[in-house]
Amino acid sequence: MEKKAVGFYTAVFYKGEIRMGYPVMLNIANQHVVVIGGGKVAERKIHGLLEAKANITVVAPTITSGIQQLEAAGKLIWRQKTFSPDDLEEAWVVIAATNNRDVNEAVAKAAKPYQLINIADDPERSNFHVPAVIRRGRLTIAISTGGASPTIAQQIRRQLEELYDDDYGRYIDFLYQCRQWILRNVHDEQKRKKLFKAIADESFRKRGNWVEDLKHLLRQIDK
Repeated sequence: MEKKAVGFYTAVFYKGEIRMGYPVMLNIANQHVVVIGGGKVAERKIHGLLEAKANITVVAPTITSGIQQLEAAGKLIWRQKTFSPDDLEEAWVVIAATNNRDVNEAVAKAAKPYQLINIADDPERSNFHVPAVIRRGRLTIAISTGGASPTIAQQIRRQLEELYDDDYGRYIDFLYQCRQWILRNVHDEQKRKKLFKAIADESFRKRGNWVEDLKHLLRQIDK
C-alpha cells in the first residue's frame, strides 16, 4: 500500500512546472461559437455564452429540453447530428461538452491552432478554461482553479456572491455613469483624482445616498 501511495503522489504532484493561465475578459458578442454536446454540461456552458451575446451552434444527436427551448426561441442553431471536423469551420470558440471522451478527443484534434477550445473533461487539452462567474451589472468576478477543482471554484463563487450582492452591482453602474460625467465636465486632473478616490471609498458606498453625496463632493471641490 505504501509503494502504491508513493507512486500515486509522485504521478499526481510531481509533474513539473505549473502552467499559469493569463486572465482576460473576452468579447465574443456576435462571434461564432460551436458547442459539441447537448447534455446538462453543454446547457450550462450555453447560458454563459448567451449572456455574452455569442452566436451559438450546437452539434449533438439529442439535446436537453432546456436547449430545445432556446432553439425554439431562436437563441441558437441546433445541428442534429454526430460530430464531424467540418462542424468547426469558421468557429472562433469551440466547446466540447459531451460525456464521450472519444468524441471530445476528436474535437480537440480537429480544432485549428487559431481556435479557442475548451474540453470539458480535459483541461490539459484546452487552451482556455471557463471560470465560475459572478455578474453584478458591470461588475464581473471570475474564479478559476486552472481546471484543478471546479467544485472549489463554485464554493468560492457562493462566498463572494454574499459579499458582492445586487446592491453592489447598482453601485458599480453608478460609478460608471459618474466617471463618464467627471471626464466630460471636470477638467482639472487633480480634482478628477480626488473625486474618483472619494466615490470609490467603501464608506461612500455604504452611506447609500450616492447622488446627494456626489453633489456635496462637487460643491466642496469647487471651493
